[in-house]
Amino acid sequence: MTDHSTNHTYGGIQHEDVDPTETREWLESIDSIVKVHGTERAHFLLEHMVDHVRRSGGYLPFSQNTAYLNTIPVGQQPNYPGERHLEKRIEAYLRWNAMAMVVHANRKNTEYGGHIASYASSAILYEVGFNHFWKAPQEGHPGDMIFVQGHSSPGVYARAYLEGRISETQLRNFRQEVTVFGNEEPGLSSYPHPWLMPDFWQFPTVSMGLGPMMGIYQARFQRYMENRGLTPKSDRKVWCFLGDGEMDEPESMGAITLPVREGLDNLVFVINCNLQRLDGPVRGNGKIIQELESSFRGAGWNVIKVIWGSRWDPLLAKDNQGLLRKRMEECVDGEYQNFKANDGEYARREFFGKYPELQAMVASMSAEEIQRLNRGGHDALKVYAAYAEAMQNNGRPTLILAKTVKGYGMGAAGQAQNTTHQQKKLSKDDLVAFRDRFNIPVSDAQIDDLPFVKPEVDSAEMKYF
Repeated sequence: MTDHSTNHTYGGIQHEDVDPTETREWLESIDSIVKVHGTERAHFLLEHMVDHVRRSGGYLPFSQNTAYLNTIPVGQQPNYPGERHLEKRIEAYLRWNAMAMVVHANRKNTEYGGHIASYASSAILYEVGFNHFWKAPQEGHPGDMIFVQGHSSPGVYARAYLEGRISETQLRNFRQEVTVFGNEEPGLSSYPHPWLMPDFWQFPTVSMGLGPMMGIYQARFQRYMENRGLTPKSDRKVWCFLGDGEMDEPESMGAITLPVREGLDNLVFVINCNLQRLDGPVRGNGKIIQELESSFRGAGWNVIKVIWGSRWDPLLAKDNQGLLRKRMEECVDGEYQNFKANDGEYARREFFGKYPELQAMVASMSAEEIQRLNRGGHDALKVYAAYAEAMQNNGRPTLILAKTVKGYGMGAAGQAQNTTHQQKKLSKDDLVAFRDRFNIPVSDAQIDDLPFVKPEVDSAEMKYF
């Protein structure tokens, strides 16, 4: 059997394994400790050994990075409380209507702009929160506070449309606040805008980088009020949704040590890591998830990574040699972008094809099955597990790093492509492909009109909704 374990990368530095046999013996010892005494004992011993080497004069570089894997193992995932078959149908309607309002606006005038790809990548992140975690103001609870990522506003409008809170006329006037100019037809603001829509939006967020800082200070102010008896104490949370490209704005990370110093475990950051910014990769030759983990973990945050979806679990369970994990560490974000911009055969060749053992692992899988190997941010079970962990009051703020595909479901129209953020229009073929991908009840004769759609009032979907 081929031994691929002679080189390993830790903290971005490659190390040569001069004695793989000894390495395996140490790893087997650690496995035995975990099995008999648990992870806390293993952690204590490892920390003790590292400390011993350092106190003996050895130089051991420090790294805040964990493996490029989900933080929460499969065995520790809680049971999902929702009916996923109904939630998926609802999500399909939301995706369609969010896309349709942007395309409708740009059929009128290309200057209206808008964004399809951002919500396409983050729909599950919002829906798991709406369905299972976030509370509105009610007796005994002041309501959670949600800082919505500005470019995802179409998805929130689409949800409000199904709820009956906004009309189809408003959807058709997306990014056209026509009432400001005396017209009686109502419109929708481009982004979260409490001044233009005071009954809808609570926080403005699209000035990139200000949302994170405002979220931090909102959480601090909430605790200030509670600790002085000005408001009742509660489990109210401040959830702040961000983009990985947005984190390069100086303000985004300018105050991340403050919530650690003040123990703000009422604060949750959710960073949608779709690996792309406005016009290209966030870190084409690096890993933005690992970089952000290091920064926030170093500052003292509780960091939860949601990288791989459930379809990867059987493959990881079979990864006895660690080659799949090794390959996951080797690939950079530019490569991961290509894997989703191309078909399954491309991923079979370029990802699994590096090692014969990995090729054999997926030999029985079709190209479609390989293409459907999902990312964690598109898997409700993985997202739910992360959110449930974030709800625990552990004295620290929580960061969730969710890996997604920008333009998820847009296919040839823009999935994982550098141009997808600027995609405002879809051709008829693209609309048909989108409809078929999400099984939307729109006929070929209707497709050119791009209708907004809702489930029937007495349908199982609407009753669940």
